[in-house]
Amino acid sequence: MFEPTSRYAPIEDATIEVRQPDGTVRTIRFRRRRFLPRHDSMTTLLEHTFADGERLDILAARYAGDPEQYWRLCDANDVLRPGELERPGRILDVAIRRA
Repeated sequence: MFEPTSRYAPIEDATIEVRQPDGTVRTIRFRRRRFLPRHDSMTTLLEHTFADGERLDILAARYAGDPEQYWRLCDANDVLRPGELERPGRILDVAIRRA
């Protein structure tokens, strides 16, 4: 359902059964909710000061080797919306989760 590098890949699927008006039961499959990891569960590898004109996907390519991994920078900095990080002068933590 999700690429192995997706932030949702490790999250379990769940199902719910819903009774329809005609009496039949429909099973709905969904992905459980993803919570942001706690900042104290991560180890900061370095700090990066966001410069004017930089983009989060470019930084993700530089630090994680894949521009689609921008969400790792979001997680490390406790933000839900990537745009919150794209402010010149903002100091970003580049971090990994502790095992």
